Amino acid sequence: MSDNQLREWRPYVSPWDPCPPILVKTYVVPPNQYIYFQPMNLPQFTLDEAIRRGTLWPALFSPYASRRHGKGG
Repeated sequence: MSDNQLREWRPYVSPWDPCPPILVKTYVVPPNQYIYFQPMNLPQFTLDEAIRRGTLWPALFSPYASRRHGKGG
């Protein structure tokens, strides 16, 4: 995943929380939040690659990271 799409958030950790704290949470900001209109002459994937990636334009591609981490499926 592109580093500029990944954000971090550090939630408040209460001293009375009975669960182990999650010190850093991450989330993805999709690229379409920054491209308000389609500029002319954007590079394009080949049609086969566009079907695999789900978009014609590399600028709008945001890979999905599975949370399964190799647990099958």
